[in-house]
Amino acid sequence: MSRKKIFKTSVFLSAALLSLGLSKEVSAHGTIGSDVGIAGITPIIESYYSSNLDQQNGEAEAFLINLLLQLDQANGTKLTQIISPYANLGISTANNYVNIRTEPNTESEIVGKLYSGCATDILGTEGDWVKIKSGKVEGYIKAEYLAIGLEAEGLIEEVAEKYAVIKTQTLYVREEPTTESSIVTMVPIDEKYYIEEELEDWAKIAIDDITGYVSKDYIDVEVEFDYAISIEEELARIAAEEAARQAEEERLAALAREEAARKEAERKAREKAEKAAKATSQPKQTQAATEATTQTQAPAQTEAPKQTQAPATSSQGSAKGQEIANYAVKFVGNPYVYGGTSLTNGADCSGFVYSIFKHFGYSVARSSASQAASTGYEVSLSDRQPGDLIFYTKNGRVNHVAIYIGNNQVVHASNPKSGIKISAYNYRTPYKIKRVVK
Repeated sequence: MSRKKIFKTSVFLSAALLSLGLSKEVSAHGTIGSDVGIAGITPIIESYYSSNLDQQNGEAEAFLINLLLQLDQANGTKLTQIISPYANLGISTANNYVNIRTEPNTESEIVGKLYSGCATDILGTEGDWVKIKSGKVEGYIKAEYLAIGLEAEGLIEEVAEKYAVIKTQTLYVREEPTTESSIVTMVPIDEKYYIEEELEDWAKIAIDDITGYVSKDYIDVEVEFDYAISIEEELARIAAEEAARQAEEERLAALAREEAARKEAERKAREKAEKAAKATSQPKQTQAATEATTQTQAPAQTEAPKQTQAPATSSQGSAKGQEIANYAVKFVGNPYVYGGTSLTNGADCSGFVYSIFKHFGYSVARSSASQAASTGYEVSLSDRQPGDLIFYTKNGRVNHVAIYIGNNQVVHASNPKSGIKISAYNYRTPYKIKRVVK
């Protein structure tokens, strides 16, 4: 399935429309008898999103709005009767998916699949078949697997997802839907967040594993549907998933080999030490221990002050950080799983960081709080570079971590809804930055 966003508008028509001798015919469901359908997917819901008509509306809607404006200018009538915005909307009601075919019969070629809950534009009907266009796919499906028009309206809240797009420079996210409530975090302009609940004046949004309310005066609401997937797209997706699965298996196998080699090296070292101990007399052992103690004490006294300073980043370290960032973005789109560390089957925020850095031979803590406390060394926000870890807090405690990838962006395992994704580094208020790669 492919996912796309829609922008919603409303269209009004005067009660006198039918008496004006127009060549178009308006039906009880609000459709016009024309080769061009009304509205399509674009204006599905009335009031969630206001968009520029010249840029966002399709040919049919542009024709309808132009017609209404002409009527208004010519007759001075008030445009009040609402034409159904669901006239050309179809939503799949198949148990799993329904095949999309090139012709209205079961013998024709299959060009795509319309999965349950996916949306489509209705282009026309031929007997028991409906001609549709969904995503990049155009063809025919059986009408029995499609909810159309007003029937589809009842499914919109169930199958569509709503997102808040921030339209002010910085917006407070509050614990409760009131300006008197405490601030959870701040979010920047143009970032998009999943809406868990929509109230009259407020929207409850999800940010990683925390939620909060934002005023609807400062957001635009996008509604997104899943659309059909072509056979070519499905084959490409399957191939990509298989490649990712094999890469994960190879990564885990390499880690297992490294661990086995480490244990074998430790075993051989122990055996060598035991043989050396047996071959050496006790007095010599005591003398060697004394010398070893003397040798280890002196460097510790001179090197201790250096450990308090953050080491300068070499060009090699910077390149390695970029390599880590480039590797991390390969897993964008994969799932979030609480407690997980798999880059393909699912990881949480700290598990994602843990596995990415482990791939490059770095050992980091497992939880975001521990990573913030013990991993690497702290750098300033202005000194951030690819490969750095950016930490975020809730109520003063670290609860999330992301990898900085450059261009003011991070990649992170956000939450079960969003999975592994790319966000602005300040999509919520940063707490601190740590550098692992020197």
